[in-house]
Amino acid sequence: MTTLFSPLQAQIVQWQVQPGDIVAAGDVLVILEAMKMEHELRAPTGCVIGELFFAAGQVVAEGAVLAALTECTLAEKIMSRQPAMTPASTRAAAAESPEAVALRARPDLRRVLDRQASTLDANRTDAVSRRHALGLRTARANIADLCDDDSFMEYGALAVAAQRSRRSEQDLIRNTPADGMVTGIGSVNSLLFGAEASRVVVMAYDATVLAGTQGLRNHQKTDRMLGIALQNRLPVVLFAEGGGGRPGDTDMPIVAGLHVSTFAGYARLSGQVPVVGVVAGRCFAGNAALLGCSDVIIATRGCNIGMGGPAMVEGGGLGIFSPEQIGPATVQHGNGVIDVLVDDEALAVAAARHYLSFFQGRIKDWLSPDAMPLRELVPQNRLRVYDTLAVLEGVADQGSMLALRTGFGQGIHTALARIEGRAVGLLANNPSQLGGAIDADAADKAARFMQLCNAHGLPLVSFVDTPGFMVGPGAEEKAQVRHASRMFVAAAALRVPFFSVVLRKGYGLGAMAMTAGSFHSPQFTVAWPTGEFGAMGLEGAVRLGYRKELEALPDGPAREALYQQLLAKQYDSGSAINVATTLEIDAVIDPAQTRTWIARGLQTAKPPASAAFPQSRFIDSW
Repeated sequence: MTTLFSPLQAQIVQWQVQPGDIVAAGDVLVILEAMKMEHELRAPTGCVIGELFFAAGQVVAEGAVLAALTECTLAEKIMSRQPAMTPASTRAAAAESPEAVALRARPDLRRVLDRQASTLDANRTDAVSRRHALGLRTARANIADLCDDDSFMEYGALAVAAQRSRRSEQDLIRNTPADGMVTGIGSVNSLLFGAEASRVVVMAYDATVLAGTQGLRNHQKTDRMLGIALQNRLPVVLFAEGGGGRPGDTDMPIVAGLHVSTFAGYARLSGQVPVVGVVAGRCFAGNAALLGCSDVIIATRGCNIGMGGPAMVEGGGLGIFSPEQIGPATVQHGNGVIDVLVDDEALAVAAARHYLSFFQGRIKDWLSPDAMPLRELVPQNRLRVYDTLAVLEGVADQGSMLALRTGFGQGIHTALARIEGRAVGLLANNPSQLGGAIDADAADKAARFMQLCNAHGLPLVSFVDTPGFMVGPGAEEKAQVRHASRMFVAAAALRVPFFSVVLRKGYGLGAMAMTAGSFHSPQFTVAWPTGEFGAMGLEGAVRLGYRKELEALPDGPAREALYQQLLAKQYDSGSAINVATTLEIDAVIDPAQTRTWIARGLQTAKPPASAAFPQSRFIDSW
């Protein structure tokens, strides 16, 4: 004989058994209620119910004896068991999955799963078909492509547009799923870098929902994700297609909505975590404002990006234009808005994965390029142009390089790459553009690239072949003084290792800007045998420094012979070997050893203490 005690002061709601009943272990005997919560008391073992000491509705004290229980005999235990299933019923139960059993038993779970399913592309066939007819993918398809399998955890999936005062609940569920913004956290490149290093916040405006516009709820979702990204130092990827602010949300006491914190929250991530903007289709107004705050913008050739769409342009009295006339990709790539231009969304997602990889860790498995071709890349004719991108590819791990801002500031190449698996930033003058002279656009491009690498801890390697900064009335009309000086200011704030390799021309202030402000600022400054140096270009130095001697001779063969003689003397004086003897550079190296020098430099160099060089607060949007 044993007894059933009340574990707390409560009211008896209902007895589930009567005296004489035979019960199995775990069967519910009585339901108690305390503080509006119901508690089930279950049989501790198989037993026979004896006397019940309280009736339903009575209040019992903690520890009160509720019922007498008698342990079952063997026969009674057999009777308390469930009837054995027939073979047919056994087969039916085996065919029914645990999920099906749970859903049949729990309508509340079924409702949640049905609601979640209503947001998926598979259940929005009309909207998805219209999207595919434009040759574009859905927001969820892009996220599925970006994130590793089954890693994406969606936040705010059940949100709908704040339009209940003008639309039915079913209409909102059917036509405004997730309020046009899919947000969550997923893993990107986890096979390379592991689960912890691969977590990324992903936010994608859904162009199939109210044209991907920004509404009350999706602003709230965005703010939530931006806070999580900042708190946990997670990179952010934004699929930014959409038309900007939405005027149709009515369920809010807001007039202008200019107090929303989304834009400040997104901008606050600059310099703190990698921020990637991806766009296909049309991206205007508020969507474009967020996109422009990104570290890097990856876009498809068919996209249009603008701070105002056709309606806003027309409303401002500026004319009537189609969406395709505003900020086409060709314009935005050439002016520097777009960093990486690709053919379609699949390539855009691949580029985003590639970009993120540079900030996720070191790769163990890498392939070295053939170093021997580097010896022949710089022509023996010192006036002949060549491709410095080939130099970068000849130094970087095979297949690792990602060139940025290729349509803009073409006097300087900028790229992310790896050397022996370690991520680095690469800079190189471009002799085919203004002879390698650094104009305002190239200086802006280089300065911002230095900020980007500095903010996220990537060492920088600069490949120098420049006659200096661009000069002349035309250059000064573009504020050359301010733009050129950005390179010195950005370099002075660097906290990451910096290395310089002079390929050919290293002249004047431009060469100093390419070497972090001084030939002795980098961890090392080395030159290839083709290196030549001077305070200005050799030709100009001869014409200015020896003007009287040259003008003393008549214009013709004699003057040209003297000019060539003086030029050869200047070239010999400024040759890499001669400059190395004065210790203005650290070494003259075999081009085939360039990668080895950089790899060993990366092993040696340590970033300066953060107290001496505090982290940049942000990366310029330009």
